[in-house]
Amino acid sequence: MTVSENVAFPLTLRGVPKDEIRRRVGETLEIAGLSGFGGRKPRELSGGQQQRVALCRALVYRPPVILMDEPLGALDKKLRDQLQVEIKTIQQELGLTVIYVTHDQEEALVMSDRIAVMRNGLIEQFDTPRELFERPRTPFVADFLGAANFLPGRVVQSTDEHTVVRLDQCGGLLKARRHDLASGTPVEVAVQPGRLRACAPDDGFCTGTVETATYVGTLVRAGVRVDGGDAPLLRLEVPAGRGPVAGERVGITADPDDVNLFPTEQGG
Repeated sequence: MTVSENVAFPLTLRGVPKDEIRRRVGETLEIAGLSGFGGRKPRELSGGQQQRVALCRALVYRPPVILMDEPLGALDKKLRDQLQVEIKTIQQELGLTVIYVTHDQEEALVMSDRIAVMRNGLIEQFDTPRELFERPRTPFVADFLGAANFLPGRVVQSTDEHTVVRLDQCGGLLKARRHDLASGTPVEVAVQPGRLRACAPDDGFCTGTVETATYVGTLVRAGVRVDGGDAPLLRLEVPAGRGPVAGERVGITADPDDVNLFPTEQGG
């Protein structure tokens, strides 16, 4: 079938009059940026255009809810990023409710007004993208959305503004935003790689040696081996112009508002 025949198919099955089908197909193709493509066959379309035709076929009869199950999984990153914006724009313009299933964490953050993070068939947290990323309620959500760094420690004290934790491995004191946790509570400290910063060794809550430093365009992804005991490898993502180099001695610091704490008994 041609593009127009593909898009018209749901209306044809519903017995919609031909004039109405023609009008609605034309409107829908225009919304998806496919005006002028109605006479083409699927083999004459790019992968992204084929995905738009599939979207049009769902949009043309104006359903109240659309389910999209990993619709962009087979596309390359550049095209996937482009279609994410286009799908969200269409969704907002038409006022659609879309349930969008994806295993791509970045795609979920970009596409969604609200996200349900699932684990073993249950909802672990249902929230806005910002709340999920910055205020995860469980270690699983913190790790799933941002591959968080975890450091064991124990609460030393809480003030009106901060909760202070002494880290087990390096013995350093780290300030987190205030959590309602009693002094002495064992905790897992969770910080996203992009929220940790390299600093002078004397200025951090711990020190370590940069083992890896990988250039990825706008970012440098660094792995820092923390001093002391069974020390973990902390992952940092820093702007490329200010990235540390392998072998460098650094301190590690973070804004207290970016530090989440989880009582150890919650599990990982």
